[in-house]
Order: sequence, then C-alpha cells, then structure tokens
Amino acid sequence: MDILLIGGTGVISSAVAEQAAGLGHRVTLLNRGASTVRPVPAGAEVLHADIRDAQAASAVLRGREFDAVADFISFVPDQLAASMQLFRGRMGQYVFISSASAYQKPPARLPIVESTPLRNPFWQYSRDKIACEDLLTAAYRDEGFPGTVVRPSHTYDRTMIPLTGGWTDLHRMRAGLPVLVHGDGTSLWTLTHSRDFAQAFTGLLGRPAAVGDAYTITSDEFLPWNEVYRIMAAAAGVPEPELVHVSSDTIAAHDPGRGPGLLGDKSHSVIFDNTKIKSLVPGFQARIPFVEGAAEILNWYDAHPGEQKLDEDYMALSDKLAASAG
Repeated sequence: MDILLIGGTGVISSAVAEQAAGLGHRVTLLNRGASTVRPVPAGAEVLHADIRDAQAASAVLRGREFDAVADFISFVPDQLAASMQLFRGRMGQYVFISSASAYQKPPARLPIVESTPLRNPFWQYSRDKIACEDLLTAAYRDEGFPGTVVRPSHTYDRTMIPLTGGWTDLHRMRAGLPVLVHGDGTSLWTLTHSRDFAQAFTGLLGRPAAVGDAYTITSDEFLPWNEVYRIMAAAAGVPEPELVHVSSDTIAAHDPGRGPGLLGDKSHSVIFDNTKIKSLVPGFQARIPFVEGAAEILNWYDAHPGEQKLDEDYMALSDKLAASAG
C-alpha cells in the first residue's frame, strides 16, 4: 500500500513508519523535518511541509494519492478539519489518532472497551480529542468520509520516561532522594511499547472493515503505579527507591502543567479490553513487558547523557512535598 504518515518521527508514528516499511509498504512522511531523535526508516520518502500551512502542504502533495493517511498531530477540531479537507478525494482511509484519555473519567466500570462513554471533565486535551472524533464521525455519517479512530494509552519508546517527573525522578532515585508518586500508588496503569502498538496499527491500514469505527490499542499488561516506579528504579540500578505518596489534587494544585494529566488520566485505574483490535488484526499480541521497556529506556538515556535534563522546578516541588508528607 501507499501510506502517508502526517508526522512520522514521534514516539508512536516513528514505530508505525518502521513497521510499515518493514512490511513492504511504500511509506511517505509529511513533516517539517524538525525532529532528529528518531531516524526515518530506510526507503521511506519525506515530504517537507508544515501541515498547518495548507498552501505549502498542497504543493508537496500535488498529484499524490494514498491508500491510507494516518494523522498523528491533529489535537483540536480546526486542525483535523483542515487536514481532512487537504486529503479529501486523494486517499482510501483516514486514520485519526485520538487518546484513551477520552474515555469516561472516572470510569464507571472496568475493563474499558470501545463503547465506554467518552467524557473527561478534568483535561482539555482529552475534550479536544473527543471533539475531533465527533467531527470525523459526522463526516463519515454525512458524506462517507473514510475515517478510522485509534485510541492509544500512554505509548512509550526508549526516549520516553513514563514517570511524572521524567528524568528528574530517575536522577532523584540515583541520588537517594525521595520521589513523588501520585495517590497511594495502587491505581492500575497500562503502558504500551510503541513497537507493540505499531504491529496492531499497521494491521488496520487499508482494511474496509475499520472504516467508520474506533479501536483501542494498548498492552494487556497493567501495573500499580508503585510497581511502575520500582521497575524504573531497578533498571536505573536502585533496588529500594524512596517513594513518597502525595495526593494527585495536591500535586495538581502546585503544578498546573502536570495537574490535568494526573486528574484526567493517570490518577484513575485503567484496564483495557483489546478484543476488538485483535478480532480485526488476529496476529496482534503485545509482547514487550514494561520491565523490558524500562531497561531499554535506561540504556538509551545512559548512552545519551545530553538528554538527561533536570527540571529544577520539579526538583524543588519534590523536595517541598516530600518534606510535607514526611
């Protein structure tokens, strides 16, 4: 197939590009060429343009058609509407990457399935994704626009540390300093390696049965947050990290940047039922446990010391809240 990825160098999209190219598809990336962390797969074509610049994007796409277009970088309805307009009549399927954070928070029941209501009163990011889904669904119903929605949950690769403080938390562990964990650390969380996600995602491309529908793609592994932190600590060579539990509300009150993601997503237990995606992509099975992914993350950061960036504000906040909790 001829596949276009809008983006193609992010955590999720780079894994999809590599997987699709490895399967023999003709892969084209449309991006600004700004990211250098993740290499473009061998054989992939790169079209350099900002998708937000309709004139520039139209110029590089002139005369091109694709079997599937995957949109990784639309976050609000206006962005999605512009991208949909750009590709109308020149593709067979348009896959929009939404977010599992769009599912009802707090969830009324577990596991979460595709029919779980979409509602998140805590996080604007999630509400914007829901609005994007509404736009795509309306276009399918009104005009047959061939949209497919995919909802991932906390997908990571070797460059993404899935802890609230990122590298700062790992630095604190290695320095013997206390590390904040939201709540009591017992809420359950699902982490999905990007390579596992890519296996399922590429199986949706070019599938008529996927048009007009939505799919969750996550790992089947779920872990308490305490265990997530301990696994990362062990990978960092710290067998007994000092974990200090602080309510998500307290962290959010002191850190407005991180607050919505905690209150609207990470503070809630989430377990996902992947039956639907497995029924359409029978070969899909998430095979990378987080303990393996954590080792991959630490190996990469230890090999790239320039990426070990401390957040001094979060260092100070961790000191303050840990002292208060003690």
